[in-house]
Amino acid sequence: MRASAGSRRPRVDGTRRAAGAAALLTVLLATAACAPAAQRTPPPSPAATAVTSSATAPSPSATTARQQPSEAQRVKAIVDGMSLAQRAAAVVMGNAPGTDPAALTAMMRGGFGGFILMGSNIPDTPDGLRIVTSALTTDPALPPLIATDEEGGDVVRLQWDDQPGADVLKTQPAAAAQAAFAARGRILKDAGITVNFGVIADVAQGPDSFIYDRSFGTDPAAAAERVAAAVRGEEPSVRSTLKHFPGHGAAEGDSHHSIPSTGMDLATWRAQVAPPFAAGIVAGAPLVMMGHLAYTAVDAEPASLSPRWHEILRHDLGFRGVIVTDDLNMLTDSGVPAYTDVVADAVRSVAAGSDLVLALGGAGPDTPQRIADGLVAAVQHGDLPADRLSDAVSRVVALRLQLAVAR
Repeated sequence: MRASAGSRRPRVDGTRRAAGAAALLTVLLATAACAPAAQRTPPPSPAATAVTSSATAPSPSATTARQQPSEAQRVKAIVDGMSLAQRAAAVVMGNAPGTDPAALTAMMRGGFGGFILMGSNIPDTPDGLRIVTSALTTDPALPPLIATDEEGGDVVRLQWDDQPGADVLKTQPAAAAQAAFAARGRILKDAGITVNFGVIADVAQGPDSFIYDRSFGTDPAAAAERVAAAVRGEEPSVRSTLKHFPGHGAAEGDSHHSIPSTGMDLATWRAQVAPPFAAGIVAGAPLVMMGHLAYTAVDAEPASLSPRWHEILRHDLGFRGVIVTDDLNMLTDSGVPAYTDVVADAVRSVAAGSDLVLALGGAGPDTPQRIADGLVAAVQHGDLPADRLSDAVSRVVALRLQLAVAR
């Protein structure tokens, strides 16, 4: 959508902007590499379903404290106790229409790792939404990731969220973005939502860009500052997600119906597109959403299916959290024959490095279960390494355990 004149940023010389963004990215990546481990990975915390050791009852002594299982040990014990089918379901975030608590509870008994709330799942009041989110949690000791995409501005699911979105915040100081997302996070938490797919880290190429109204603007450095502020604002209440990696602004077009592509090379991407993602990671965002976007100079495949882009996110940007795909039905709707099978797309995305696959009901109400079954078959046939699935499950379970403690 075209932005109003009042929200447009003044033009900045492209050479100066790229040089400034490159310098910022260098600092951000150096900061991420040198940061203490506690800043790069979520701190250990006891879980309600913690696997207890065979040691004696806890006491104030340091010896007993050392006997308590670490977060990594708890995660490993849970994952090791899962069957292959349970592991496959645990990396699927699905959706089913409606607000009927019984129907939603029945779906989540399938062991899915999460549920994304869309328009049909949102009642008119916070009290009604709390009934819905409560129904999605079948095991409070290992709660699912309950997500929505509450951005503000053009994308609002909760009609009582009166906080501004990036369309307004791009012209205001970063402190305003932090305050707005802090308030938004409290609204989401109050409703029982634990994950927000709401922080747009895309740098728009200009006011006519598809993503402009939803982004924090065209200046990589300014967008990076506001993305980091939004993550810090949400952190006490919900888990933030950066999207749409590696960046929708450079790859113009609507990825709901096509595979937007760009010939931008990696060096230019680092300078002009990566800074907001790097800033959000340094700020502590625990999830990054992979876009169905093709940077053909890096990989002809969409990033959501690209091992190379997953490697860049992990190794170049130092991200250690959960990588989630954008809705896989967007790939099937792209019209590209290679992506018409949502189950095959899910297998390829996990094999490429994604930890959580997002699938709405566009391919049918049984889509989440079909994907889980497809992941099982892929492991059994050797198309998906069992270790890769276990690694994905471990990241998702670790985040779910942290949510259990937060509750």
